[in-house]
Amino acid sequence: MGERRPAWQPLLQGPLRTCLLSGGESRRMGRDKALLPHPEGGTWLERTLRLLAQLEAPITLLSRHPAHLELAPPPITALAEPPPWEGPLLALHRLMQRHPDERLLLCPVDMPDLSLAALHTLLAAATGEADPTRLHLAHDGERLQPLLGLYPSSAPIRAHLAAAVERGERRLQSWLASQPCQAVPLDPLAIRNVNRPQADQPIDSPSASTTR
Repeated sequence: MGERRPAWQPLLQGPLRTCLLSGGESRRMGRDKALLPHPEGGTWLERTLRLLAQLEAPITLLSRHPAHLELAPPPITALAEPPPWEGPLLALHRLMQRHPDERLLLCPVDMPDLSLAALHTLLAAATGEADPTRLHLAHDGERLQPLLGLYPSSAPIRAHLAAAVERGERRLQSWLASQPCQAVPLDPLAIRNVNRPQADQPIDSPSASTTR
C-alpha cells in the first residue's frame, strides 16, 4: 500500500512547481551560501533540492552562478538568470513568465533548517483557496518571510507584476503591499534566514543537530 498523499495535494488549485532562488552575491556571508556544507550532506543548495523533491512536484532552480546550476541534475529545470540581477522581485517575474498558470512555491537557498513539515503547512493553508490571486507567505511570528511563499502564476498576477517591473519596481515588499496575501505562521527556527557568518556557525558546527 503506497504512502498516503498529503491532504493539500489533490485540492491545490493549479499544478504545483517548486522554485529555488539561488542567485545572490552572499556579500554579508563573505562566501557563497549555496555552496556551504550542510550537516545532512552536500551543500545547502543540494540539501534544499532534496527537500523540495519530497513534494513530488517539478523543480526549477534559478541562479546566475554556473556552479549552482551544475548541482541541479535532470529532471530539475536549471535556469541561468540573465542580467540585470536586481533582486527577488525580478526573479519572480522571470519565473512567472517561464511557468504561467502554475502555483509557484518560492524558496530561498539560505534557509538551511527548512523542514518538510513547514512546507506542508504552507501548502495546506492554500488548500481549497477560491481566490486565484491570493498569495500565501511564510510568517515567523514577527514578520513576513516572503521568499518562502506560494505565488500563483495566474494571468492577473503575471500582468500586475509585469507592469510593476516595467515601471521600475524592484522591491518585493512594495509590490506585495498591493496584493491579496495571507500570512501563514510557521516554526521560526525552521524558516530562519541565514545571512552572516556568526549566524551560520551552528550550521557548520560538527556538533550541530541534523534533526529537521
